Amino acid sequence: MSRRITRPRPADVVSGLVTALFSIPEGMAYASIGGFNPVSGLYSGMVSTLVGSVFARTVLMVTTLTSAIALSAQSVLSSAGLDPHSVGNIAMLTVAVGAVMLLFGLLRIGAIMDFVSSAVMTGFTVGIAVQIVAGILKDVTGYSSDTHNTVLKFVDVAAHLSQWSGTAVLVALATVAVWVVVRFFRPLRSYATLLALVVVTAVTAITGADTDTVGDIATVPNSLPPFTFPDITAFPKLILGAFAIALVALAQAAGISAAVPNPDRSRPSASGDFSAQGAANLVGGFFGSLPTGGSLSRTGVAVSAGAQTRWAGIFAGAWLIVAVLLLGSAAQIIPMPVIGGLLFVIGFELIEGRWDDIVLVMRSAPLSAVAMIATFVATTQFPLQDAILAGAAISLVLYCVQAARTAHLTALIPDDEGWRAEKPPNTLPTTGITVLNYSGVALFAEIPRIAETWPALPEQSGRHVVILSIRGLPDVPSATLQKLLHARAEELRKTGGRLMLAGVRPAMMTTIRRAGLADALGSENIFATSEHVFGAVEDAYAEAKRWLATG
Repeated sequence: MSRRITRPRPADVVSGLVTALFSIPEGMAYASIGGFNPVSGLYSGMVSTLVGSVFARTVLMVTTLTSAIALSAQSVLSSAGLDPHSVGNIAMLTVAVGAVMLLFGLLRIGAIMDFVSSAVMTGFTVGIAVQIVAGILKDVTGYSSDTHNTVLKFVDVAAHLSQWSGTAVLVALATVAVWVVVRFFRPLRSYATLLALVVVTAVTAITGADTDTVGDIATVPNSLPPFTFPDITAFPKLILGAFAIALVALAQAAGISAAVPNPDRSRPSASGDFSAQGAANLVGGFFGSLPTGGSLSRTGVAVSAGAQTRWAGIFAGAWLIVAVLLLGSAAQIIPMPVIGGLLFVIGFELIEGRWDDIVLVMRSAPLSAVAMIATFVATTQFPLQDAILAGAAISLVLYCVQAARTAHLTALIPDDEGWRAEKPPNTLPTTGITVLNYSGVALFAEIPRIAETWPALPEQSGRHVVILSIRGLPDVPSATLQKLLHARAEELRKTGGRLMLAGVRPAMMTTIRRAGLADALGSENIFATSEHVFGAVEDAYAEAKRWLATG
């Protein structure tokens, strides 16, 4: 079971430490972006992260504050006319988001992700990776772009090269260089992120390089978050906003489960992850946390640092508590370009991890490639909750198109070895038996294709039988298919023929009875499915032969 907590491994301890150190500047920066007290972002990586990692079905997912959630939370509080600096309002919003997430998880709303294709998830994951890189451009260049468009932000930063900070760029490049060099030494590979963070921070501090640091965001306290009781009176104003934030978190968590498979090969569950994030927020809301959700960047940091089990996330929360208590103020010297350089590496790794999928989709599936590109564009241009819903809609349309293309009729011809498949005849014989097999899922979009290949009626009336095998169809065929079968049965009856259905399952029988199709066909023309693949077809064929013989 994926929620089973195994014994921690040394790599998880190190990964948790690296993630905790990252949580200090990144959490504070995200809270600041949202207009909150930066210390709230720090607290969001403690209890919430620990609880989320205990229950997550995506084993390595780190639950914490993200930039998208921070911005969404600010918007929700402002729209509700509530003070975003009130700890009671923040606590109530976080608990409300947790309650909605938990409800969605229990109702298995995460099952919507089962309808999102791999191509769409690839576009979504790469889009988030690009957003991560776009979010650190100010840290690595020293230039702050005014545009909020992800793609245009790259253009704007490149166009203002003269305003870049040489020191910030040098520190960021040095961070990436140290990370790359350490990765060449296999025994140290899991420590590359930690060593890059520590070494470049130390050198920057010793040389006195003039660059932004964590301390420029806010003072890091050497204390635990205070217990905060939510302001219940704010709940009615926040419930709709809580749903919106929950959708953002669902979208981000879905990207993580697609990009970071479970090391133990257990099956992830979007609904299970949603419940885990709900529990994290329900508890974290009482300890100064802003709303939290699956963080692709923080999960990427954990994986890059060698995370192997869910203990990496548990240690991340625990290490952050210890670090703040003992060394909180010391973290203020970490240069922001160091964080930016490492997040650039994380974004690149996320894209690299999906590169094979990108190439496969582009080479082999044109329609899927369109879906992938469209989802990528949506992810970089629109709110994440809108992007993932758009991706789900694209996946559904893509599925319908592919299903309609593959639906077809095949003629089954009896021989000494059983039944062989052939192309259906253009016209039915005046007297005889024609066996057809319907392959498809009975979507309404398939019907025109099926109607085109259905054999035409004979020129003269006679005794002819059409046996349609529908064993492989779903239990609830579309109304359009039922209308087609009703029409074909009437046409055959008028020319002296019969339409038989073979391979009808009990649930489908209930459906066609309610629709009146069973009465139109006649019970003698409906043959229930059997354990033998062609059992119902053979029963119908034997009945058709007896009927022809009595004519």
